[in-house]
Amino acid sequence: MVQGETIAAIATAVVPQQGSVGIVRLSGEKALDIAKKLFHSPGKQLWETHRILYGYIRHPQTQKLVDEALLLIMLAPRSYTREDVIEFHCHGGIIPVQQVLQLCIELGAKLAQPGEFTLRAFLNGRLDLTQAESIAELVGARSPVASEIALAGLQGKLAHPIRQLRATCLDILAEVEARIDFEEDLPPLDEEEIRRSLGEVLNQVKAILATADRGELLRTGLKVAIVGRPNVGKSSLLNAWSRSDRAIVTDLPGTTRDVVESHLVVGGIPIQVLDTAGIRDTVDTVEKIGVERSRHAAKSADLILLTVDAAVGWTSEDEEVYQQVRQRPLILVINKTDLAPSDAVKYPAEIHKIVSTAAQIDRGIDSLERAILDSVQSGNLTAANLDIAINQRQAATLTRTKNSLEQVQQTIDDRLPLDFWTIDLRAAISTLGEITGEEVTESVLDRIFSRFCIGK
Repeated sequence: MVQGETIAAIATAVVPQQGSVGIVRLSGEKALDIAKKLFHSPGKQLWETHRILYGYIRHPQTQKLVDEALLLIMLAPRSYTREDVIEFHCHGGIIPVQQVLQLCIELGAKLAQPGEFTLRAFLNGRLDLTQAESIAELVGARSPVASEIALAGLQGKLAHPIRQLRATCLDILAEVEARIDFEEDLPPLDEEEIRRSLGEVLNQVKAILATADRGELLRTGLKVAIVGRPNVGKSSLLNAWSRSDRAIVTDLPGTTRDVVESHLVVGGIPIQVLDTAGIRDTVDTVEKIGVERSRHAAKSADLILLTVDAAVGWTSEDEEVYQQVRQRPLILVINKTDLAPSDAVKYPAEIHKIVSTAAQIDRGIDSLERAILDSVQSGNLTAANLDIAINQRQAATLTRTKNSLEQVQQTIDDRLPLDFWTIDLRAAISTLGEITGEEVTESVLDRIFSRFCIGK
């Protein structure tokens, strides 16, 4: 078990006049002692592990009342960190929890660093590294699917196959090294069996790697920009899609002067939708700034919804906007089809993804969402049908594993001595260990846990 200072932090979001409960968490040898100095429980309540006590928090010197609260006791090893953990459940808001935290620090606790509670859980063997990362991903999940993926990781659904692959590599290494050390005493190495086992490991590594894009998409979401010339119904499209009145809608061109943002979830994927100002040449200073911001939003978007007016058709202004965004992934949205048929619009033949909408009467939104999901799938962002999705660190590490395994195969093909086989086998074993935390450096841990919130 990790030995160190007792740490303390506010474990809940603190919003003025918003939260009903605020939690101050302690972990370490002094946690229970600090609690006994601060918390006064009336009656004959038992200070036992996994009990909740009712009482009052008082200043240890003046006995001034700080808060009426609950105290949760979780003694080692049956706690999140496998150390003694105490939680003060105070009234929500800023003042009570800050006062309690300050008293804990005055009594010997240290303010926790970001992710330090989870780091102690990892170092004490309570979690492996994939589970620790899944906790951060669960806290930051932006859709139900992202939450499910994080929970799967927390349950070990990534760690289990990684450990199995590592065990297989260790078995292969043992077979090879045994032939190096005791060649005369053992039967010849079954080279075909080694090739088969390596091939199976490599295929599984590639299958897990294929979830990286899907994982990135679920974590960061998709940025979609609605662009087009003025007065084609971009703001109406955003309002119909988001079921809100985020954007001002009028018959006057140039109403939208800035980028209006909305957040949606489509098919489990978080989507940030940007309604941009109509792109055109203008002498209006404010509108000109909006047009420039629209161009910037289009450049940074993952997907463009180029919107045109079915009643007006494809104009020279539409063509000018199209030329500015044609290199980006794009869906042509023919809007206002309640006023004119969509097939009357003569758009460039190179545009293959077209959706017809009538935003004012809320028509075509389902078709738009299906087209967006089809664009995602055609880009192989959901290539793997697995209930796991690795993050960037895991993907980078697993890529090194793949390279090492492919190098072992090349070494075998080149008929090099067995000693050369072991070099890349050990490298593959090491990188697989980095994913679960069995072989990991302090700098990697610092980089991972620094991204956690304080109190987790």
